[in-house]
Amino acid sequence: MKLLVSIFIFSIVVVKANGQQAQPDLSKPDTTKKIIIAEVSCGECKFNLKGEGCDLAVRIKRKAYFVDGADIDSFGDAHADDGFCKAIRKAEIQGKVVKHRFKVTYLKMLP
Repeated sequence: MKLLVSIFIFSIVVVKANGQQAQPDLSKPDTTKKIIIAEVSCGECKFNLKGEGCDLAVRIKRKAYFVDGADIDSFGDAHADDGFCKAIRKAEIQGKVVKHRFKVTYLKMLP
């Protein structure tokens, strides 16, 4: 019985670990790639993207993309007066567009 419980617990841990993706370290740019200045905000509230809630997005050359690799609340409360649902901010970014989503590897908010 103890062996069965141990196997069950181990299985749960493995499934959870496989389902979680490590977040990139957004604070360090890749010195071999160009840094882009882009607009960052809520995709639904400010960039008119279709979605099911408030999600971080970037706008590069008038084209908006939802962001993978960073959360909208990672930079403060999105619904605060200066939050992403109420303001469009500038940021330095690196990453690439994959299947109409921006895979961010570096993001630094500008003042």
